[in-house]
Amino acid sequence: MELLHHIKSIRKALKKARQEGKTIGFVPTMGNLHNAHLALVTQAQALCDVVVVSIFVNRMQFGLNEDWDKYPRTLEQDSQKLRGVGCDYLFCPEESEVYPNGMDAQTRVIVPSMAKVLCGASRPGHFEGVTTVVSKLFNIVQPDIAVFGIKDYQQLAIIRRMVEDLCMPVELVAGEIVREADGLAMSSRNGFITADERPRANQLNRSLNWIKSKIESGERDFLRLEAEAKAQMSEAGFRADYVSVCNGKTLEPAAADDLNLCVLGAMYTQSARLIDNVSLTLGEA
Repeated sequence: MELLHHIKSIRKALKKARQEGKTIGFVPTMGNLHNAHLALVTQAQALCDVVVVSIFVNRMQFGLNEDWDKYPRTLEQDSQKLRGVGCDYLFCPEESEVYPNGMDAQTRVIVPSMAKVLCGASRPGHFEGVTTVVSKLFNIVQPDIAVFGIKDYQQLAIIRRMVEDLCMPVELVAGEIVREADGLAMSSRNGFITADERPRANQLNRSLNWIKSKIESGERDFLRLEAEAKAQMSEAGFRADYVSVCNGKTLEPAAADDLNLCVLGAMYTQSARLIDNVSLTLGEA
């Protein structure tokens, strides 16, 4: 694996690969890698000849009082893990490389739909930071395929819309959620969960699956189900941010006759904000 820090160097390396007729797969990350990230790399390897992983802790997508300063920087360990799965290139730029004119003067990419609800309501400006940096990384790497984990369901939906709206020549592929044995979705922020909280931290997943089972059994009072799920989290000692039964494509609140649904939720522990989702298809969708 080759570790590259500069745009010119990664472009030079990938230009050679393209001249040889090779396809490029891309997995953008913020580092602190775990098995779910590595599963995305493996998925990209199955689809492409060359795989690039980026590590960049993007300050633009962190809001006030969020954990940008505390977010773990573990480049040495991450590099070892990526070498272990046969990654070809690791692109790890400095902030000045990604934002050469500073973030205040940076041109922004904004997806007006879907960005101010759910996680966007709790984290104003977050998805603007995501779409801006992802569009820049797509321009730098110019991948044929980019793989994103579906745990960040809203993020993937917004990036899909950005790619469609801006006619970007990249195919987006969703990687399934990788979970711990008790159902907790793997996340870089799981390390912030206290030892006391950890046995109960799967409550978010349990509550979302409870909603899924109720809908599959015929219930359509989504507001009541959402309220009950929040109460379950409170009883387990956590604070729900949101629970929402949504149209799986638009992320608008689901209508009673919608067939493709996604149940999304976010929950606060003492020091972490966890997200998760479950999808379901009803009828003949």
